[in-house]
Amino acid sequence: MKTIVVIDDEPVIRGMLVRHLEASRWQVIEADNGNDGLALVANHRPAAVICDLLMPGTTGFNVCRAIRARRDELGDITIIVTTGSSFPGDRQNALEAGANHVLIKPVPPGQIAEILDSIPLPAAAGPADPAPPVADSARIRFWGVRGSIATPGPETVRYGGNTTCVEVRVGEDIVVLDAGTGIRPLGEALRREFAGRPISVQLLLTHTHWDHIQGLPFFSPIHARGSSITVLGYEGAKQSLLKTLSAQMDSTVFPIGMDQLAGNIVVRELHELEFRAGRVPVQAIFTHHPGVTLGYRLGTPGGGVVFMPDTEIMPFPRPRPVRIQANGGDESDDFNSYKNQLLAEFASGAEVFICDAQYTAEEYERRVGWGHSCVDDTVRLALQAKVKRLILFHHDPTHDDATIDRLVAHARELAASAGGALQIDAAAEGMEILLQRKPRAQSPAATAQ
Repeated sequence: MKTIVVIDDEPVIRGMLVRHLEASRWQVIEADNGNDGLALVANHRPAAVICDLLMPGTTGFNVCRAIRARRDELGDITIIVTTGSSFPGDRQNALEAGANHVLIKPVPPGQIAEILDSIPLPAAAGPADPAPPVADSARIRFWGVRGSIATPGPETVRYGGNTTCVEVRVGEDIVVLDAGTGIRPLGEALRREFAGRPISVQLLLTHTHWDHIQGLPFFSPIHARGSSITVLGYEGAKQSLLKTLSAQMDSTVFPIGMDQLAGNIVVRELHELEFRAGRVPVQAIFTHHPGVTLGYRLGTPGGGVVFMPDTEIMPFPRPRPVRIQANGGDESDDFNSYKNQLLAEFASGAEVFICDAQYTAEEYERRVGWGHSCVDDTVRLALQAKVKRLILFHHDPTHDDATIDRLVAHARELAASAGGALQIDAAAEGMEILLQRKPRAQSPAATAQ
């Protein structure tokens, strides 16, 4: 039986909710103020919370923020805020505080039941939890592989011209990595697949540079009533994540604003580097790229999937006509090795490593400090991390299909010369990778029997 905490200072409304919830086989725990409600949430770790917006002790806004601040401990509790206020600003503030849904009183019980019916049994919080998502495999599909700007045309047909977007399916969880122009065809595919049924998506943004968010306004699920899209990412260097995403849908540049979307879109700013996207455990790392930029590691039944589309890998020591400017060669090399070691430890042993490989070594010499890597350094990092498969990603807009073919051949030669068994491919739109759960090795005793 799933547990729910109901927090409302109006006894009549609280009693009505309790009767309907208990009839639906929920274990209901009540509180008539925000402070007591938070204590109950901490003690019982419910699957859901129904919370009034304005009440004594502490408001519903603070209840939402307090629960989200303890996400690692409490997990992804579904929060339904109920309010007599119909002001759009109150609704938006509640969503920003962490509410999943905001319902205007009087709330029909059927409306709450519809939301609660979709809640799975609560999973333990934190990616360190060894229990994997309930699935036997994970599927990765590439919808956008290009960096900087979309480049459609006959020269980019095989690898594709859409900007960054990768879909990872783990059981029923749909995790989308970045929202470049590739998210538009993904949205259309989801619309056809679900055929009018609600779509739930966890969208992880590495950062808010345009080639990583420009497709979001054209992602059809955000315009579909009943769909739920949770956007996760760190705040920007200058403003909040929500403000940045809203700015590209301002009326001066786009006809539909964020507050006019039919779907339920929640923007959640991360304040931790370990969390869950749905039931998928995620780790994050800050990468070397202008602004606030993350790389992600997803735990799947088939192994780790590391997504690091924008990072300037510190140059490995090797002959080059121009060295990165630094105060001293030895100190620079030591610092580079240290930064690379952090990235290698993050990606260590991953089944799939999707990594920035935008430049050739010669191109990189002219673009040091731009925040992107050359193929040579990306291959060396993958070998250092002992990953199973490297996917060259974030293709430069000037690179046509033939150029990327040459980069793949060069990367494979580098790996072969190092004596490794690293599999290397270049990301291409439509490419899929299936990761199957590996069978557990039997003990010698079990084998003998």
